[in-house]
Amino acid sequence: MTESANTRARRAANDWYRAVWRWHFYAGLLVIPWLISLAITGALYLFHDDIDRWWHADTLTVTAQSGPTLAPHRQVAAALASRPGEALRFVPAPRSDLASEVDVRAADGTRHAVYVDPYSGEVTGSLPYRGSLMWTIRHLHSLSYFGSAASLLIELAAGWAILLVLTGLYLWWPRGRRDGVVTVRARPAKRVFWRDLHAVTGLFVGGFILFLAITGMPWSTLWGTKVNELANGHNYGYPDGVRVDVPMSDARLADRETTNWSLEQARLPESAGDARGAAPIGLDAAVAIFRERGLAPGFAVNLPDGPGGVYTGSAYPDDLSRQRVVHLDQYSGRPLLDMGYADYGPLGRGLEWGINVHLGQQYGLANKLILALACAGIVMLCVSSAVMWWKRRPTGRLGVPPEPRDPRRLRGVLVLLAIGGVIFPLVGASLVIMALVDALWRRRVAQRTALA
Repeated sequence: MTESANTRARRAANDWYRAVWRWHFYAGLLVIPWLISLAITGALYLFHDDIDRWWHADTLTVTAQSGPTLAPHRQVAAALASRPGEALRFVPAPRSDLASEVDVRAADGTRHAVYVDPYSGEVTGSLPYRGSLMWTIRHLHSLSYFGSAASLLIELAAGWAILLVLTGLYLWWPRGRRDGVVTVRARPAKRVFWRDLHAVTGLFVGGFILFLAITGMPWSTLWGTKVNELANGHNYGYPDGVRVDVPMSDARLADRETTNWSLEQARLPESAGDARGAAPIGLDAAVAIFRERGLAPGFAVNLPDGPGGVYTGSAYPDDLSRQRVVHLDQYSGRPLLDMGYADYGPLGRGLEWGINVHLGQQYGLANKLILALACAGIVMLCVSSAVMWWKRRPTGRLGVPPEPRDPRRLRGVLVLLAIGGVIFPLVGASLVIMALVDALWRRRVAQRTALA
């Protein structure tokens, strides 16, 4: 190869590097604040049960006893005596040292979780429904705390985070280098230290970012809803494999409580016994049936909503194989629908597994600790990128990486990124906007250079 050809090859490689670096910079500019927030709130939520039981100890914990617990209807009555209203949901104490939960809707429409000592019937306290410390952290993590529109930002952040990792991997690629590939050079006072720290941290954390971004997408407002409809849009929203051959209502399970992803579209069946004048079986019998059918401890029971309503027992334990939802006819106690993880279609099973690992539940303490370390790495990655940028940027300027000499390289990288935009349409729309912003920025720089 001639020297001229070598020179052209080096220039082309340099142009590609600049083009990828420029879009990596834009992705970081958009994502870093959200990544830090997601990492901190996500790391905390991994230990939600332990933190809530410590923070709300007086309300959630009781003195364990060896004797029998009160009947469920008596526990519900105690909760309603303390906070009048309509009982919507009963959660039997999952452990001998924990209180039972009764969710009550007051006359003004507000909902409260009332906690009852299952041995004595004493009310230990109450919280707003889904208002514990860790539920607040969860709402902050998803931005649902600020309304459904705000959660679109999480979908954008997840999509751009995927692009951030892929472009970062290209920038990290050694290309014959040995230093700064898996080691950190220099000291913190030097920019090269922060560059190496960022690159090496990104190498080890990038896979976790990809996993968390992809497995977090099912919760997203736009993409997640459409994929859910694709996976579970038939049979009244039930997953493939669950046959629906009973009368169905227009009410959805998700309208009554927070359910798993695969059942967000699921409709509730209807009880038929009232047409024959049968008497309801009552909460005590319903809880006994759910226990006989083997629902995992910690299961919740949604009470019937009207004469056609059903008792719904739902269990979402750490072990995904024991995930279960059962609907009972409130008059006969007959199971109308009984489904678990094994009944979901292939897409549903795969996404539910990803969600369960994302939540730190599937593989016990190791799952939580590994993801907590990954979250710490994500924060370090973001901080190191900010310090590196601050040390590199010219005084008084944003410090956008230089554009390639050949503008076609920028268009080529944009085409590659657009593939991700097709998969995630909201991200694709933001890519178009950023491409226009970049074009305007380059025109402004060109005009400034021409006037200089």
